[in-house]
Amino acid sequence: MVLERFASNSRAARSISGERGFSLIEVLISVSLLSITALGVAQLFAVAGRANIGARGQTSTAVLAVQKMEQLRSLTWGYDRNQNGSPVQDTTTDLSRDPAGTGGTGLQPTPSDALDANTPPYVDYLDADGRWIGNGGTPPLGTVYIRRWSIAGLPTAPNNTLVLQVVVIPLRRELMKGSGLVGSLRDETRIMSLKTRKAS
Repeated sequence: MVLERFASNSRAARSISGERGFSLIEVLISVSLLSITALGVAQLFAVAGRANIGARGQTSTAVLAVQKMEQLRSLTWGYDRNQNGSPVQDTTTDLSRDPAGTGGTGLQPTPSDALDANTPPYVDYLDADGRWIGNGGTPPLGTVYIRRWSIAGLPTAPNNTLVLQVVVIPLRRELMKGSGLVGSLRDETRIMSLKTRKAS
């Protein structure tokens, strides 16, 4: 009986020692690896979020630039068949207002710095949703985007072909430029197009 009890205690001791758990060091190593992995995933989400915001801003500026380019391209620039083919061009449309009106300069050449400075009537201001909120030399409250355009004759054929350019810049980037800080060029859109006279 004593031997039986001793044998059963030995078996119990062996089975307990065979069911080994995790040591404190193993648990700490596992938690450390899990933390490092979670930190990497969190950083990946942050980078993806910033890229998404940047892409959204780039898309917005591109759409706003194309809208203004379409307005410029829709203005009259051609030859009048009824007047022996004499040149005709729009010289009165004001595209710095919404909707466009009269009292502007149409397709007349702009000053050389029209893309770099707020030069009326070659600038307008838009809110975060791309809605027109004003024009003039200074951005009104609520401005998120500045849209500028320039019109110049093509050097090799200035009377027949125009070079149209549009730039859309977020206001925050423009303010950074004024303070000497360098902003990202990814959120700025510049487009250019040529418009050649055609018989109308």
